Amino acid sequence: MPVKNRFAELLPEITAWRHDFHRHPELLFEVHRTAARVAELCRGFGCDEVVEGIGKTGVVAVIRGRTDSRGRSIGLRADMDALPIHERSGAPYASETPGRMHACGHDGHTAMLLGAAKYLAETRNFDGTVVCIFQPAEEGGGGGLKMVEDGLITRWKIDEVYGMHNMPGIPVGQFAIRPGAMMAAADQFEIVVTGKGGHAAKPHDCIDTTVVAAHIVVAIQTIASRNVDPLKQAVVSVCTVETDSPAHNVLPQVVQMKGTVRTLDPEVQDLVEKRLAEVVEGTALALGARAELHYHRGYPVTVNAAENTGFAAEVARAVSGRVDMDVAPLMAAEDFSYMLNERPGAYIFLGNGDTAMVHHPAYDFDDSAIPFGASWYAGMAEARLPVG
Repeated sequence: MPVKNRFAELLPEITAWRHDFHRHPELLFEVHRTAARVAELCRGFGCDEVVEGIGKTGVVAVIRGRTDSRGRSIGLRADMDALPIHERSGAPYASETPGRMHACGHDGHTAMLLGAAKYLAETRNFDGTVVCIFQPAEEGGGGGLKMVEDGLITRWKIDEVYGMHNMPGIPVGQFAIRPGAMMAAADQFEIVVTGKGGHAAKPHDCIDTTVVAAHIVVAIQTIASRNVDPLKQAVVSVCTVETDSPAHNVLPQVVQMKGTVRTLDPEVQDLVEKRLAEVVEGTALALGARAELHYHRGYPVTVNAAENTGFAAEVARAVSGRVDMDVAPLMAAEDFSYMLNERPGAYIFLGNGDTAMVHHPAYDFDDSAIPFGASWYAGMAEARLPVG
């Protein structure tokens, strides 16, 4: 099952789809043009069922095999949304919408799954049903959860589900995967510090919230370094700090901070949330101020089932012969986790070469990766739903 010759033939066409998506990036659930184009193409391929509006703007394309003796179904997922970043890639097909770009390669994921759908609809060399899942709002909107809540898994009786993401820094054509936690849970927090504002020249008459906030920022770093088991992982990051005064000579009454917590273990996640509240409130109290913590659970940990990881790696090895099974977990997050919480499956990385990192304004998906990714998608269908 090497790279399929058909994808070499289809490469110009798949690349053209990718460049079209790249020129017209859309955010979160507002992927109306992208979803309409995906649905149009899938109907043109002869998919047996194409349903729009799953998870608000998601698209599901169903391809039935030559036979269905075992009644099995697998899901193959790609994400469609872009990011609110001003593109600086210099590509001739760069974004035509200022302030939006495909800075994470979802245009490439969508194009590769479309290529696989075209091939599978032509060949149907499998026994069962392939459900191609085109998901909106991965970048913070939880589109994966919305599709699950809309009956994605139960309506099409999906038994296993697989996803893929490109990864800069890994050679093109090489895959990387691991069993267990593949990507982190991503929580958000807001801290509101209230003190007593006043003139900067008279700090003794005030309760300086900027000093309190600074102590909190430093103190919460001890959660990862002194409360979490050193053999486990956690990230606690304060990312924004805002005051209620822009003046250079005013001590603000209120300081608001926002940040993120990343964990790979539910027990660590619970510990960090508990300690964050204790440290934030206790530090403020010790300095005469008051602090409130608002904590929001986000995407859960992306967990690859051990057996399904083996299946995904086997197909990847057959496609390119290059699979890294020792890859470390990534502390970024992925809402494919909601689908993996419903059914066993796996999430794999595909090399994007020596490019800018994802979420960077100079990033671009490498089109030479398309035959490898499309072959893996199609190969998963044929390997998990073999004929005979």
